[in-house]
Parts: sequence; structure tokens; C-alpha cells
Amino acid sequence: MNRDMTVQCDDGLINIRVGAVILKDGKLLMVGNQRSDYLYSVGGRIKFGETAEQAVVREVYEETGVKMDIDRLGFIHENYFIGDSQAKRGKLIYEISFFFYMKVPNDFAPKCDSFTEDDAQEYLKWISLNDEQKIYPEFFKTELKNAGIGVRHIVSDER
Repeated sequence: MNRDMTVQCDDGLINIRVGAVILKDGKLLMVGNQRSDYLYSVGGRIKFGETAEQAVVREVYEETGVKMDIDRLGFIHENYFIGDSQAKRGKLIYEISFFFYMKVPNDFAPKCDSFTEDDAQEYLKWISLNDEQKIYPEFFKTELKNAGIGVRHIVSDER
């Protein structure tokens, strides 16, 4: 038990993951690492036996050092893409992600001591939704500007 929800399927992989939408003062908190030229959402794979809600609270704590409460589920994202990490390079990945808006404390001062699965040191970066930096998921740049109260289902296919 307690293993990441990644399953081999033919020559590809299926991931089930969570992501956090952390907004403060008009900026979005994202994660980067020394091996990537893009940023990605705070979050990670759900561990077997966890709920999505438990996973996002754990991942936010692991990546920011702050235990946060969930505000609400904002997006369910189905995504086909080709892996670029050392362990998954060139593999087709089908990923289902649950993105939660988090309740950001007024005194929120995140610090990052986390590493990728390939042991690359991660860092946190606040960005504007108009920033030119490449981010994943890409839909954050448009959808977070017009966020409603419902849950949006988004499908991406980068095969």
C-alpha cells in the first residue's frame, strides 16, 4: 500500500494525480526544477489508499511546508502526453488530475525542500497569469482568469 497511482498499460502509463490552485495577490504559485524549462502545478500522484483530498493536502505540505485546507474542487483534467522525465521519457501517459483551489492563509510563506522522482531539486515561483513562462497545465492561464464556482472538465491531447 501507499504506492503512487501509476499503472503500466501496454507501452504507456496511467497516472492519477492531484494539483493545487494556490492564488495570492493575483499571482499563482507554481513549481519548477533544474531539469525543466517549464513550471508545473503544486501537486503529485495520489498514493494507493488515499482520497484525492488527502493527496492534495499532503502534496501541498510536502512542496510548500504549509498545511492548507481545501476550498473546493475546480477542475478534472484528462491529459494524453509524452513523458519527459528520465524514467518516463518517450512513454505515452494518460493522466487524470483533480485540481483543488486551496485556502491560502494570510501569512503564507512557502518554502520548498522537495525533489522530483528523478531527484531534481524543485523550487517555487509566483507567476502572473499573463506571464510568458510555459506552464502545465496550460489551461490555467485562461481558465483561472474566468474561474466560476462549478467544476470544469478539461481534456488535452499532446500525442
